[in-house]
Amino acid sequence: MKIVVISDTHMPKKAKKLPERLLLDLEDCDYIIHAGDWQSEELYNQLKQYGPVIGVSGNVDGPELKSLLKTKELFRAGDFHIGIVHGHGTGKTTEKRAIETFEADEVDCIVFGHSHIPVLKEISGVIVFNPGSPTDKRRQQEFSYGILTVGEEIRAEHIFFKDKN
Repeated sequence: MKIVVISDTHMPKKAKKLPERLLLDLEDCDYIIHAGDWQSEELYNQLKQYGPVIGVSGNVDGPELKSLLKTKELFRAGDFHIGIVHGHGTGKTTEKRAIETFEADEVDCIVFGHSHIPVLKEISGVIVFNPGSPTDKRRQQEFSYGILTVGEEIRAEHIFFKDKN
């Protein structure tokens, strides 16, 4: 199972369209996870053309997205449980807020966004994964998104690219 993981697209403010590199992976994915800060419902509808979308709302998402999406999701992929949250809030780091969101849940992977900083680490057997942003790299050298590959195990990887066109 191939799951494309994106966050912090901020469309159409930061990009008018999704990058070609990302579109290639969307063509053959089984699911799409978006960890918030979409900024437009049009993107949600566009992503649904590629496959089932599991997403959460972020701090810049408006009322229409907040009525469509929760702030926290639990998603089962094969034998694995994936927690999804944007990660915004006050106090602590974005990563710590994301981890604390799922303290009471059995998860194998936590996907979060907000910081636009790609993260991939394992903490106490849980994969902690921020895909970065495919459209707003901020101070990062490259744009990025992620792929979760789910089979007998769950594996996360970043896809980095220089040009968002």
